Amino acid sequence: MASIDPAVASVLDSHPPNDEYDEEELLESLEDDPALSSFREQRMQQLHDEVSRVKHLHNQEHGQYAEIKEEKALMDIVNTGAELCVVHFFKSDFHRCSIMDGHLEQLAPLHFDTRFLRISVDNAPFLVTKLKVQVLPCVIAFKKGVSVDRIIGFEGLGYSEDTFSTKDLERRLLRSGTLVREKLTDAPGPWQKAQLSGSRLRISQADHDDDDWD
Repeated sequence: MASIDPAVASVLDSHPPNDEYDEEELLESLEDDPALSSFREQRMQQLHDEVSRVKHLHNQEHGQYAEIKEEKALMDIVNTGAELCVVHFFKSDFHRCSIMDGHLEQLAPLHFDTRFLRISVDNAPFLVTKLKVQVLPCVIAFKKGVSVDRIIGFEGLGYSEDTFSTKDLERRLLRSGTLVREKLTDAPGPWQKAQLSGSRLRISQADHDDDDWD
């Protein structure tokens, strides 16, 4: 996947990614960049191309956290439908799965290059066996149909045992290469602040143990 100019990426990431991008507004933001002059035409063209690409991705259901009901449909998306996928295997009555859902819901509209999906373990007996899903929540990251990372419970997230943030999860997925670039900053824009409201969730002691559902 081709990289884009940092100035173009900054403009895109400062606006809510959706299929109704105001391209004129984005171009005006780019023109405010004092370093624009030496790369003006290249950056303007790249911004136009990127806006068109984002709109195309949204038409293919990128930018949302979607539940898939059938495991064959999930396999089709992971293997041929999207290059980058993050899949949450969940059980509806497991509170820790709900916590993971909350964080993935925050990331999905930010990282439109990646498909964010969830499937109930009750609807995926073949995949649960094949992928050896035993502890929930279980989040598996895929690149071109190949599993490149697995988060079991809340393993490896955050700086303490009882909390983790959406940014912690983003960092973990960035390391696996299933996210294109960092979107959450220490000083998010207004729309990102609204998106991330309540994104740090505290886990009660009753939820501390992983949910071994098998």
